[in-house]
Parts: sequence; C-alpha cells; structure tokens
Amino acid sequence: MTDFLLVRHGETVWHAENRYAGRSDVPLTDRGREQARTLAHWATTADLTAIWTSPLTRARLTAAPAADACGLTPHVDERLYELDFGQGEGLTRDEMRQRFPRGVADFLADPADHHLPGGEHPRHAAERAAACLTDIARDQPHGRILVVAHSTLIRVLLCHLLGIPLAAYRRTFPELHNGALTEIRLDGTHTALLRLNAPTHTETPATLP
Repeated sequence: MTDFLLVRHGETVWHAENRYAGRSDVPLTDRGREQARTLAHWATTADLTAIWTSPLTRARLTAAPAADACGLTPHVDERLYELDFGQGEGLTRDEMRQRFPRGVADFLADPADHHLPGGEHPRHAAERAAACLTDIARDQPHGRILVVAHSTLIRVLLCHLLGIPLAAYRRTFPELHNGALTEIRLDGTHTALLRLNAPTHTETPATLP
C-alpha cells in the first residue's frame, strides 16, 4: 500500500477573479506563501517518504518549504501539470461566455467530452497523472508521498482512480481548497479515498521561515 497526500498549490494572483490558470505560470500571493509554510509545518508531523510536484512555479513554491522542513528533495514530474485550458487560459467564466458562449455552455454540461476549446482532454490528464502515481507506488510500495499539483488535475485523477464518470468531476468534487489535503491509498489496482479537502494546521509557528 502507498499513501498519497494530494495538495492543491497555494493561492495565486489569479485566484480572486477565478481566472483559469491551466499551464499559465502565475505566482503565489502572500496568502499562498503562508499556505505553503502551513503545509510545511504539517509535513514535519506526517512521516513523509517523498515529495513530488508539478513543474509549474505555483506548485514548486508550495512544495519547497515542506521539502526543506522534512529534508527531502522534491521530484518534479511533467505528468503532474495542470490541464491546458486552451482558449480559456487566463480568462474568467464571464470573459469566456463573451468570447465562446457555446463552448462554455457545452463545457458546463459535460466538462470531459466538451472540454474548453483548444484545451487538453481531461481523460488524457487523468491517465498521465495516474501513471505517475502508479510509477511512484511501484518504487515505494509502503511510501507516504506528498504530491503538490492542481485543482482540476486532482479532481479528474480522483474520478479516474475511484471509478467515477469523468464528466461528473465538477459536480462530485466542486472545489479543492488551496493547501488542503486529499489522501488516497493505492493498493494494487484498488484506490481508497481516506480524506478530502482536509485542512492542515490553522497556524504556522513563528519559527518557520
């Protein structure tokens, strides 16, 4: 059995307007950096054996304090990238409705087979992320792994592993909070969901950098 602690990166500068970041490399806010320090405090009590992260800056900066606190070197894997949202990159929902209203309507009805125009199919994203976790579990069959990635990627991954129709990922997992923990256990071909959107410590000790 391998336990994975899946964490959405800290808050970014596009969070307030709910702009679709996707592959856009946007920085963390001050709050996002604080969420990373809070995650680091939790990590010192979590018995982690490894840390993996998306290559995007917002994920790597969220993972870095935890890696430093635990004395672990983070592994960066391109399979943990967020989905490419195509024509939706950098836009709010209202801006998308102005530019491609039919595409947005189709996306809201079925975000899998009618993903945003020009974007990555969620099935491909789920499969690449699942392949990453499978490889990690093969190498660390009794590991406890922190994975810092992205909201949509984690949600489609959960559907893929738990046998939930991919078109339902927005309804089944409507929101993943920045810095919150979702814990799963991989045991061969089976997946158990142990925690969803669980908070880390509410305060970060002043001794953390």
